[in-house]
Amino acid sequence: MPAVRAREEELDGRPVLVREADATTADPVVYVHGVPTSSADWIPFLERTGGLAPDLPGFGRSGKRASDAYTMARYDGWLESFLDHRGIGLFSLVVHDWGAVGLLTAMRMADRVRRLVIMNAAPLLPGYRWHRIARAWRTPVLGELAMGLISRRTLSLLSREANVAPGPLPRPMLDEVARDFDQGTQRAILALYRSAPPEALAAAGRDLHRLTCPALVVWGDRDPYIPAHFADRYAAALGGPAEVVHLPDAGHWPWLDRPDVVGTVAGFLAA
Repeated sequence: MPAVRAREEELDGRPVLVREADATTADPVVYVHGVPTSSADWIPFLERTGGLAPDLPGFGRSGKRASDAYTMARYDGWLESFLDHRGIGLFSLVVHDWGAVGLLTAMRMADRVRRLVIMNAAPLLPGYRWHRIARAWRTPVLGELAMGLISRRTLSLLSREANVAPGPLPRPMLDEVARDFDQGTQRAILALYRSAPPEALAAAGRDLHRLTCPALVVWGDRDPYIPAHFADRYAAALGGPAEVVHLPDAGHWPWLDRPDVVGTVAGFLAA
C-alpha cells in the first residue's frame, strides 16, 4: 500500500498543499475534490492507486487570497498550470462534486486523459437546478449570512442528510472540514456557486463528447443534492465507452457508505 505524503508547494506565487503517493498505475491519477472538503477526501484512494490530489485554491491548506477569482474558468486554468508544474503528460482523472471543474481541463486536453472516473459530480449538463443550500449561497447577502452561521455543530447537523449511514459524516472528516472552513474558504464557495447558474453549467459541458477514453461513472443514488439520473446523462454525454454504477445504498460521498467503491475505482484505473 503506497504511503500518502502531504507536501506544501508554490504555484503562481500561492501555496498549494498536495497529497500524493507513488503511482501503482501506468500513468498518474489526478484526483480533484469538491466542496467544502479538500484533498483529504482522497487518502483511501491514494493508498490504493497512488497519484496526486491537490487542495484547490480557496480550500484546505492552499492559498485563499481575497483578490483571486474562484470561478469555473479560473479552476480550469489553475488545474492546467498544476499539471504543467508537475510535468504530467498522460494521466487518469477522478472527480467528485465540484471536482467537476477538472472536466473542463480534461475536455481541452482530451488526448492526454487515459481513464476517467466521475462520482456524484456537479452536472455540467442541461436541466440541473441547484439544491436548497446552494441556492442560498448563490443569493447575495443571504449567502453571507448563511456562511456566518456555519460552525462545527451546524456542519455536523447539515451533514446528516449527505450519507445513508445514520448520523453525521465521520468525525475525522468533519474535523478536517471545520478546521479549514475559514473566511477564505467561505469566500471561495460563494464565488464558485455564483459563477455557475444552470445555463453556465450546461455550456461548460458542451464538449464532454471529446472525452473518448474509457470512463466509469459511480453514483450514490441517495445523494440529496444531485439526482441519480445525472449519472446516466454524464455517461451518455461522454464520447467513449462509459460504465455506470448506481449505488442505491450510498449518498453524496459514495465511498463513505460503500467502502468497496475504493476498490472498484482502483480496479478500473489499473485495467
